[in-house]
Amino acid sequence: MNPLFANLPTSIFAHMSGLAAEHRAINLGQGFPDFGWPDDVLDTAAEALRSGSNQYAPMRGLPELREAVVAHYGKHQGLDISPEEVTVTSGATEALAAAILALVTPGDEVLLFQPLYDAYLPLVRRAGGVPRLVRLMPPDWRITAEALEEAVTERTRLVIFNNPHNPTSRLFGADELQLLADLCIRRDLTILSDEVWEHIVFDGGTLLPLAGLPGMRERTVKVGSAGKIFSLTGWKVGWIVAPPELSLPISKAHQYTTFATPPNLQSAVAYGLGKADAYFDGMRANFAGARDAMAAALGEAGFVTLPAQGSYFVSIDLDQSGIAADDVTFCERAVREAGVAAIPVSAFYDADPATNVVRLCFAKQPETIRAGVERLQAAKALFQ
Repeated sequence: MNPLFANLPTSIFAHMSGLAAEHRAINLGQGFPDFGWPDDVLDTAAEALRSGSNQYAPMRGLPELREAVVAHYGKHQGLDISPEEVTVTSGATEALAAAILALVTPGDEVLLFQPLYDAYLPLVRRAGGVPRLVRLMPPDWRITAEALEEAVTERTRLVIFNNPHNPTSRLFGADELQLLADLCIRRDLTILSDEVWEHIVFDGGTLLPLAGLPGMRERTVKVGSAGKIFSLTGWKVGWIVAPPELSLPISKAHQYTTFATPPNLQSAVAYGLGKADAYFDGMRANFAGARDAMAAALGEAGFVTLPAQGSYFVSIDLDQSGIAADDVTFCERAVREAGVAAIPVSAFYDADPATNVVRLCFAKQPETIRAGVERLQAAKALFQ
């Protein structure tokens, strides 16, 4: 038995979702939407299932999807890439796993930013990497040059970066991205840029892809997700974009994990990536409306929220909301005694966590948001 995986704790998502089911609670914890998917993309997948191939797809992905990724990023982000630089994966997490397994050798140090997506650390450690953590803290979650220099060493080989950021909902600014680019160029580092939330940004914000910065094209591995773009998280269709010298070893790691992704879903995603701007604008507007509805309801219920610039999440600041409890205590009592599940952000740290922030998923129907906030207000009363 492998002690690394055997000794991993149950994920916070499994724990809180299990408690939500046990207590018949409203689940505002796990980040999946219950609205927003485009019916024409579903229809395309159904038609491809009936009329297209249902055998193994090409290992690197259907040519039509790889070409669609190229066209999509050329149009929306100004990136000049080729289909040979695209590998389709079974979800973005598989893309991350393939990249980490391909790029990290035992003893390599990997720079990460905590709080962080919970798959990063187990994958880095499984590859034999040594995590070096930059600690981000509320309310602004900013990256500083001082923190980067303190974390990086001569043994650092890879940076893993997530923008827009889960769990904080931060869209990092151009100044912070330039700090990262300068570090990578100066230290000759590769960066694995997890940009799965790239289209779910609000208030006029725009993702600046790291690969588009001067000197970064040849050292950036970009990860994208159809599940996030089309609100179809169960499809598990993702992709990697990387220059040839990085794409080749990553595709080989992918070859020996999932090998290929369902072809009908790939065909549907290829169709979806070519949709008119109106779809992407409307999708953002719908999610922004849900965010605003949740933030307003939370404010009326006496909660103070942190800015949410991207992703599906709004966070509550417990201290500023007058709640004298840490995030784990609040979430445990909220689900057991008030019937609403949320996620303590301290669970996304490996060490020295912030303990005053609770994350909520706003990608829900209006009635779910209203009922969830009412129960959160009841949870707040438990600490008065």
